[in-house]
Amino acid sequence: MLPIFAIHDYPARMSTMNISLPEALKSFVDQQVAGRGFGTSSEYVRELIRKDQDRQRLRGLLLEGGQSAPGATADAPYFERLRSRVRGV
Repeated sequence: MLPIFAIHDYPARMSTMNISLPEALKSFVDQQVAGRGFGTSSEYVRELIRKDQDRQRLRGLLLEGGQSAPGATADAPYFERLRSRVRGV
């Protein structure tokens, strides 16, 4: 199962957005598209946006966790209990 911050729920319908970039940024985007296997600059930009969404979700989870009450101590016995559960012992 994927972590919640890695799950995307995007509708199949696409909208169009036009952006203006200085030549240096456009060249950078073109290099990324060509060198990293993206089919179009739109695919590259969508990937950047998804990664930003992931970062924001993760940040929210981290802040939420930081404000929550302390949980179990993650010491050697804690991890051994986890291993035992995984093994089904």
